[in-house]
Amino acid sequence: MSEKIADLCRLISHGVYVVGVRDREKTNAFTAAWLMQVSFDPVMLALSINPEHNSYRLLESGRCCTVNVLGRDQMAIAEHFGRSVPDKMTGYAWQQAKTGAPVLPESLAYFDCELSHFTDAGDHRIAVLRVVDAAMLRNGPSMLYSQTGDMDGSSELYQE
Repeated sequence: MSEKIADLCRLISHGVYVVGVRDREKTNAFTAAWLMQVSFDPVMLALSINPEHNSYRLLESGRCCTVNVLGRDQMAIAEHFGRSVPDKMTGYAWQQAKTGAPVLPESLAYFDCELSHFTDAGDHRIAVLRVVDAAMLRNGPSMLYSQTGDMDGSSELYQE
């Protein structure tokens, strides 16, 4: 794809989230932006996730996650959980959702989800999630993906 198409893809509106995953005693979290609501009854979300990442394997085996909504003032958190570093969870106080998945208490809100199923989507997979609980944690405007610039380095991932 041309650089122009990569720039145009940034105009698609979506938020920025930290997704917390758990399988028994193993936990992890990662920054995500490709997420949307896909059903009212039951309330379901769809999350695009790279199957090469460790968090994918934890979601696949643990079958639960939280979607933690970041505020505009939380760029440092988005950057931290967007990196591939060992033990990203250290340094943050985590709570546990009803499913057992980790909740980031600094976030604006969270959705506690059970995995319904996966479907293929190019180099990613779509995780369809059933929301079992949700809560508002603090007020403020949510972060938009367009506000993160090229924090994720995605401009280098588009094919020519």
